Amino acid sequence: MIRITIYKDKSSNHEIVGFISQGHAGYDRSGKDIICAATSILIINTINSIEQFTDVEFESSSDEKNAKIKFMITKNKNNKEYLVLLKAMELGLTEISRDNPKYISITFEEV
Repeated sequence: MIRITIYKDKSSNHEIVGFISQGHAGYDRSGKDIICAATSILIINTINSIEQFTDVEFESSSDEKNAKIKFMITKNKNNKEYLVLLKAMELGLTEISRDNPKYISITFEEV
């Protein structure tokens, strides 16, 4: 199962400030797992878009062996351009989770 935790800032209207995704969906074998593919595309595209189109600073890391990606906004949180990208990712992941609760779970944590 893919487990995603979305971190929300408790001091700023619960805006998304980061996330961690870990695990494999187990929907199908490697290379054929559409749940893993969809989740990976949403997450990687969000990180790449934030890097390309905003001036916020962030830390990210990935561990392919353990299927783990971490992402946290570190600076320029006042520039809210990144929020629409993170909200779009949250929407996409929530829809995948709603349709496939056996393979992906999402939790929210205040930081």
